[in-house]
Amino acid sequence: MIPVLEIGGTHVTAALVDPRDGRVSSRTREPLDADGDAEAILGRVRDCADGLPVPPGARWGVAVPGPFDYARGIALFRGVGKFESLYGTDMRAALLHGLRQRPGDIVFLNDAHAFLTGEWSTGAVHGHRRAVGITLGTGVGSAFLADGRIRDTGPGIPPEGRMDLTEIDGRPLEDTVSRRAILARYGDPAADVHDIAGRAGAGEGRARRVLDDVFTTLGVAVGPRMLDFGATALVVGGSIARSWDLVAPALSTGLAAAGWTPDDPGARTDPPPPGVRAIRPAGSAGDAALVGAARAAGGALNPGDEKRPIRKGPPQALACEDPSHRRDDRI
Repeated sequence: MIPVLEIGGTHVTAALVDPRDGRVSSRTREPLDADGDAEAILGRVRDCADGLPVPPGARWGVAVPGPFDYARGIALFRGVGKFESLYGTDMRAALLHGLRQRPGDIVFLNDAHAFLTGEWSTGAVHGHRRAVGITLGTGVGSAFLADGRIRDTGPGIPPEGRMDLTEIDGRPLEDTVSRRAILARYGDPAADVHDIAGRAGAGEGRARRVLDDVFTTLGVAVGPRMLDFGATALVVGGSIARSWDLVAPALSTGLAAAGWTPDDPGARTDPPPPGVRAIRPAGSAGDAALVGAARAAGGALNPGDEKRPIRKGPPQALACEDPSHRRDDRI
């Protein structure tokens, strides 16, 4: 069993994971204030990790969002609305020397990469040679996987594999598809995304229109990239994916408008048959990123993965005026 951490914008999770079958045990989850000072954030992460029954010298896997220098373990958060106080922090050193049972090594990887790797290895898109993962939260996380390996260059893949560096209708994708965008569009300062989803499910027209527009836009943005990448599966993570009956129809509409039509947009059976164009919500247990982190720590990722920092950069335009237009991005 491999010890892992998943660090997100609202929580940190520690667990022991068997990367071969995805079995998770000794899970601990703690709330995390991404706007807190550096020592408070690191203290909460250490407290969560110290709850695991791990011997000294173990190799840990840590899934963390970008921007981050994954090879060196340096936080580069700036202008992303979370973890700003950690900018420049050597998180590798903080964990190597700060955990109660001193690790022998730590492997960092992007949380969206970990998510898709986990869903491909033991989860919702198992059996697909080419798959795309989208995680929805503070922003839009993304990953492109072919034959078990995360790809950041090639046909259909945005710069660094990051959909947040794309534009739609001349605006950054996250201006339309993100937690802040949903809240701004809905216009109720007392409501969070789960409240809006609940109201949409109860039949409120305004809430349903907001979510329909958001997920149709996401489908229009991702669809051409799915086509050019040759993907047969899309898996969506984040708490909003739990309301799959609200997400799937609008997402399917957008994907179809862009030329990538799911064969079974509302299905939940896992895994989908190979060759079927499938869209799936993340596994209900939320274990995918933990499994992906364990596979990285266990050496299951290909040599060279996660060697370059993922940084913020200028958006790249995605032409969406003609949904049938297929892009061929070779970068």
